[in-house]
Amino acid sequence: MQPYARLMRAAVAGALIVVAGHAAAAASPVSVSHTQLFPWLSPEPDGVQAPGAELADGNTGAVRWARQADTTAPIGSITKVMTALVVINAGNLDRNITVPQGIIDYDRKYDGSTAGLVPGEVLTARQLLYAMLLPSGCDAAYALAEAYGPGQAGFVDMMNGTARQLGLASTHFSDPSGLPNPTDYSTYSTPADLVTLGLRAMSLPVFREIVGMQSYHLPAGPGNRDHLWQTTNLLLHDYPGTVGIKTGSTDAAGTCLLFEVVRAGQPLIGVVLHSSPDSDAVAARDAERMLNWGYGPLLGSLSAG
Repeated sequence: MQPYARLMRAAVAGALIVVAGHAAAAASPVSVSHTQLFPWLSPEPDGVQAPGAELADGNTGAVRWARQADTTAPIGSITKVMTALVVINAGNLDRNITVPQGIIDYDRKYDGSTAGLVPGEVLTARQLLYAMLLPSGCDAAYALAEAYGPGQAGFVDMMNGTARQLGLASTHFSDPSGLPNPTDYSTYSTPADLVTLGLRAMSLPVFREIVGMQSYHLPAGPGNRDHLWQTTNLLLHDYPGTVGIKTGSTDAAGTCLLFEVVRAGQPLIGVVLHSSPDSDAVAARDAERMLNWGYGPLLGSLSAG
């Protein structure tokens, strides 16, 4: 991991601790192997299929286990975490945004996941964040980028600028939703960078609230249709303690998952990249295996006590 990225991870971890109400300062995220802490355990979680993965302490950012943590790979709709971060940092989440006509050609060209938005609908930026992060609406990402860029190119520049500020030296974006850009297919990141991004995003209360929800209902109003958006994150349904965050899937990326869980007051954050060509369930199982391994000694000691 780049030295600057390590410093940024420490800073991000500190922000998350403040949000969580911890009084202690964040420890420096020095990589400490899980087996150094718990020498009686297996050296790694069994059965993880993802070629790229990382599991870290959600308070300090200290790495518990990783596989090809600094190897770049496509990330699909995990891209939308950065899109949300840029929008939230820009503020004014209650501004009204008219869904642009351009989403029709955008959706048709890439056949990406949508939130069922219709051109001309008027939603707030906050509502569009739900539409983007829960059902992974590429139409919502497009609408947000048009409004906040303004325009796609300007918004992507802000995404890459934010990546540089966070020290994500091995991350680059070419589209706000993670779909292939018609002229530039270079949206990629690494497991280490994505954990740092996840730590930063989850330190923001509005982001944390949205990605922790299983569904969100927007009733029909004067400017919008009725919408019910369900999360694509299977862990929120199936793994107790899950608090977020985001799935990703394209032909190039396979199925990916950036996730955070809190059990017995201990957060663990992790990511899996290309767990399967097309199965979200496989990515979720990879995450579960990593989490079970990571929480094994903690939960075991609590049961013994």
